[in-house]
Amino acid sequence: MARRLLTAAAALVGVLLVGQVLSGVLPAAHAEGSASAVDVVATLDRSGVLKVQQKITFSGTAPSEVRQTFETGETLVGDRTREYDLSGITATADGKNLTPTTDRSGDLTTVAFRPGSARTATLDYTVAGAVINNGGNPALHWRFLQGLSLSVREFTAQVSIPGTLSYVDCTSGPPNATTPCSDYSAVASQTPTFHDGPRGEGEVVAVEIGFPANAVPINEKIVEHWSLARAFSVKPLPLGIAIGLLVLGGLGLVAAHRRIGRDSTPGDDVRKPAEFVPVAEGQSEFRVVGDIRPGHVGTVVDERVDPIDITASLLDLAVRGHVLITELPPTSKYARTDWQLTRTAENQAPDDLRPFEKALLDAVAPAGEGALVSQLGSRIRESSSRVQSELYDEMVANGWFQRRPDATRNTWTRAGLAGVIAAVVITALLAAFTEFGLVGIALILLSLGLMFIGQEMPARTAQGSALLAGLGALRSDLLSTPTDRMPPGRELSELSEVLPYAVVLGGAERWLDAIVAADDDDEPDSEDLSWYHGPDDWQLADLPHSLRNFIITVNGTLFAR
Repeated sequence: MARRLLTAAAALVGVLLVGQVLSGVLPAAHAEGSASAVDVVATLDRSGVLKVQQKITFSGTAPSEVRQTFETGETLVGDRTREYDLSGITATADGKNLTPTTDRSGDLTTVAFRPGSARTATLDYTVAGAVINNGGNPALHWRFLQGLSLSVREFTAQVSIPGTLSYVDCTSGPPNATTPCSDYSAVASQTPTFHDGPRGEGEVVAVEIGFPANAVPINEKIVEHWSLARAFSVKPLPLGIAIGLLVLGGLGLVAAHRRIGRDSTPGDDVRKPAEFVPVAEGQSEFRVVGDIRPGHVGTVVDERVDPIDITASLLDLAVRGHVLITELPPTSKYARTDWQLTRTAENQAPDDLRPFEKALLDAVAPAGEGALVSQLGSRIRESSSRVQSELYDEMVANGWFQRRPDATRNTWTRAGLAGVIAAVVITALLAAFTEFGLVGIALILLSLGLMFIGQEMPARTAQGSALLAGLGALRSDLLSTPTDRMPPGRELSELSEVLPYAVVLGGAERWLDAIVAADDDDEPDSEDLSWYHGPDDWQLADLPHSLRNFIITVNGTLFAR
C-alpha cells in the first residue's frame, strides 16, 4: 500500500515538472485574426469617385497576413453585372508604407499585405462606378466592409458627400443579407455615419446614400452578358418591335398579294371550255370549246403543271386517237400490271396537237415505236420539263396569264430565300450583340411568309379569270349532269371524251360507271374501246379498276422523275 502511494506521488510530481518546463518553452496563447475596430473615412467627390481610407485596429498581435476580397462585379437580374473599378490601392502599418499584393480574378479583387507587429493598419483605395441609377436618381452603393480575413468587434464609417442627400440605408451580415445596421444617421449632415458590429470574418456592411437628381453624376458600369433568354428578350421594347414588324409586314404581304397576285376581274363573257349540248330529246353530247385541253384546265385551275395534268393529257391523246393504251396480261399471279403505249397512224394531223401534246406524245410513244409504262421513267425525265415549259408558255400565249406562272413563283421564291438568308444573318448579329433577337425571328417569319405568298403570286388576266369561272361551271356539270343521256350507239365514244376532263376537275368515278353501264352483253370487251384495250377476257366492268391503276402508276412515275 505504501509503495502504491509513493508511485502515485512520483507521477504527480512528474506531471507538474513537465507542465513547468512547457510553460517556459511555449509562448502564451492569444486571440489572432481579429480586429477590435475598423474605422472607415470616405469621401465622394462631385465627379462620383469614391475615395476610401480604412483603418484596422488589431486585437492583440497582428496576424501574419491580412487579406480583403472586394466584389468588383455585382450580379444583377437579367444576365447583367455591375462592375466597379478599384484603383489607387495602398497600405500602411503604424504609419509605415507596405507593398500590398493585388489579385484580380473574375468579379473579385483580393488585396493582401503583411502588417508585421503593428497595432494598426490602414488601407486606402479609390472606387469608380459606385454611383448607381436608382429609379432615375443617383445613389452611392458600396460595401465598406467586405471580404476581410478578420472578425470585427466594432465597425464605424463616415462618408463625406458633395451635397444634400435624399436617404441613407445600411445593411450588414453575411453577403446579400438585408439586416439593418446597428446604427446609422445623416440628419442635417453632409457626413452620414454608420455603426455596426460585431461582424464575423467575410461579413459585410453595405451602405447606400441617395441623392436628388443630377446632384452627382451616375457612373455605374453595367455589363450585359450573353444568354439565350437575353438574346431573345421578351421585354416590352424588343417584343413590341417584333410584334409590330410581324403585323406591318403581314399587312404588307397581304397588300402585295392583293395588288400584284390578285386575279383580274373577269368580263361578262364567261363561257365553259366544254359543255353538254342537247342533240335530241333526252340526249346530249360533250363538246370542247376553243381547243382547251385537260392539261390547260389543270394548269389554269391551280397555276401549276401537276402530274395529274400530264396524265389526263395522255388519256385525252388516247381518246382522240393519237395513242393506244393496251393493258397487258399479267406475267404471273403477283406481277404488277403493265401497259403498252402505241402511237397510232389514223390521226396524225399535226394541227390537231398543241406543242405540249406533241412533246408528251413524242416522249411516251415515239412514232413507229411502242413503250411500256414501266419503262417511262427515263423518257419522262428527259421530256417532262419540256412538256411543263410548253404548257406554261401556252398560259401566256392564250392570254390567261401575263407571265408564266412558274417564272412568277420562282421570282418571288428567290426574293423570299434571299430574305431568309439575310434575316438569319441579322438574327445572328442581333442575338449576339443585343437583346433584339425576336426582331430577327420576326424578319425570318416574314421572309418565309414572302416565300409562301410567292406561290400564290401568279395572277390570271381577265380572260384567265373568265376561263376559271367557266371551269367552275364545267366541274359542276361533271358532278351533276346525268350520265345516261348520250346518243344511242355513241355512248362509249362520248363518255370517253368526258373522262380526261373529269380526271382533272372531278367526277371521274361516275363517268367510269357510266361506261360500265353502257356494256349490254356478257362477252369480253377487250377492244370495245378505241383507245383502251385489255386482255382477252377483259370486260368494261374492269375499266374503273384498270384505269385507276393506270393513273396511279403514271402519276407515280411522274412524281419519281
